[in-house]
Amino acid sequence: MYIIVDDRESVTNSYVGGLVREGVSSIGFSSGEFWDWLQSANESDLAAVDAFLLGDCDARGSLPRAMRKRSTAPIIAMSGQKMLKNTLELFESGVDDVVHVPIHLREILARTAAIARRRVGELPRPCETRIQVFFNGRDPEIAGHALTLPRRELRILEYMVSNHGKWITKTQIFNAVYGIFESTFDESVIESHVSKLRKKLRDRLGFDAIVARRYVGYRLNIPANESIDEPMQDLDEVGILLNRAHPAPPAYPAGN
Repeated sequence: MYIIVDDRESVTNSYVGGLVREGVSSIGFSSGEFWDWLQSANESDLAAVDAFLLGDCDARGSLPRAMRKRSTAPIIAMSGQKMLKNTLELFESGVDDVVHVPIHLREILARTAAIARRRVGELPRPCETRIQVFFNGRDPEIAGHALTLPRRELRILEYMVSNHGKWITKTQIFNAVYGIFESTFDESVIESHVSKLRKKLRDRLGFDAIVARRYVGYRLNIPANESIDEPMQDLDEVGILLNRAHPAPPAYPAGN
């Protein structure tokens, strides 16, 4: 889940709508609303946050350090001023990255994946030898061939790849896919999504890659094979393994 903090409601609505179209759950806050939520949020809610997108708000200079005290999720500042002084000030405030609007949301997703990858190190996970997931809206690949998935199944696969080998609960998956503020759907919908994803992976891989255990949850379990060594290209190609990305559609407006 992405959290957008901006005192301009039109901007938060624009980014929330764009992220939802990319299959990523998100919510927008004004700086005051976000501060209240940050102080009261429990650990499981904070663990569901993929990244904070910090836009134009009065508290932008002090919020990043407050965020970092409660969460390790990447903090990306979105700036409408392409000036060195402004960019340096944002980095000094504690953000992980600064992007200048307008920017396409797939680039933000790619930057988030790059920050997260640097934090856990560059060693490949065992599943990377079989499945390539890009975290930027692109279809995953198995043995070099694209596997087209509905957006929620793709999000589940991304989350499982990020937690390869770990048991993850239905609640954790639901929060990652639908967001912690979703009340329209019940957690039981995850069972259907995982069942369909599990079958598609089994048909491609020839074995059951997702292990399910009652009262425990799900685990992605893919044995290691020969690793794939791909050279780094440019930023649009950032994923768990880097490959040539499809051309991105027009950028989203800055929302001013």
